[in-house]
Amino acid sequence: MTVLVRSGVGPLCAVARAAIPSIWRGKYFSSGNEPAENNPVTPMLRHLMYKIKSTGPITVAEYMKEVLTNPAKLLGIWFISEWMATGKSTAFQLVELGPGRGTLVGDILRVFTQLGSVLKNCDISVHLVEKTPQGWREVFIDIDPQVSDKLRFVLAPSATPAEAFIQHDETRDHVEVCPDAGVIIEELSQRIALTGGAALVADYGHDGTKTDTFRGFCGHKLHDVLIAPGTADLTADVDFSYLRRMAQGKVASLGPIKQHTFLKNMGIDVRLKVLLDKSNEPSVRQQLLQGYDMLMNPKKMGERFNFFALLPHERLEGGRHQRNARQSKPFASLVAGFSELAWQ
Repeated sequence: MTVLVRSGVGPLCAVARAAIPSIWRGKYFSSGNEPAENNPVTPMLRHLMYKIKSTGPITVAEYMKEVLTNPAKLLGIWFISEWMATGKSTAFQLVELGPGRGTLVGDILRVFTQLGSVLKNCDISVHLVEKTPQGWREVFIDIDPQVSDKLRFVLAPSATPAEAFIQHDETRDHVEVCPDAGVIIEELSQRIALTGGAALVADYGHDGTKTDTFRGFCGHKLHDVLIAPGTADLTADVDFSYLRRMAQGKVASLGPIKQHTFLKNMGIDVRLKVLLDKSNEPSVRQQLLQGYDMLMNPKKMGERFNFFALLPHERLEGGRHQRNARQSKPFASLVAGFSELAWQ
């Protein structure tokens, strides 16, 4: 579900060519200095350039949706859907019949390597907004007029709907907003408040402190987000302070807390000891210790992932609660994972 409608993009087409090049210089974004030979012209890049030439610059959210759900990905989804429906055979053949050099099937095969994370992460896109002397302005993606077959970031020449999601007391210069995530949290909060239940969110994220988290990954390495679109996964960290705001006090919120703290509170050390005591195989013991290190080491996943929970107010100590749109945190000791469990 998309909240922000790309209204007024037509008029932008005429003036966006003179738009201010974005000063956004997040370390994971795009340096803008990459040589042309490092920017292969992919089918997705050709599609995006045609789209931009036709309708004007696009938002980062639209760019992410195009890159992550382009036609090749949709075809890949169809094939994977059929594969799942027919029993998930460990061996199958993907055959493209017709003239050409196998470009389409190559795109679909790339989808297979990327689709797992796309399906798991729900494909939620972000809008980038930057503070300027003229006020908040959204970051768009346009064609670089100086270099053919290259994209660049520019600032919208006027206000866009994304700016409505910026808090009046915001102190950061760059903000990533995700209306789609807000819609999901609002619906979850309403359902939990009415019928009970709970929601646990685990993801890369921060509590409203970071700015530049939009980045690309290709082959498990950081990848320029504007280079060879369609060949890399794009992602951005979750702003848990925004999720808490969107719960609007309808439910209690706990966290975010770091993964190593959450898992320690849940008894991962005890679980590891039990598994090690039961195992006599050195290779199995090594795998257990390596897995534990990956999950708990602050330099690995231990501090990169955060946990955040939504619960009914009544869940916290006999209905006593604090209805606060910014955060509810009374009696958090009663919720597993958010305080240390007592092992008997």
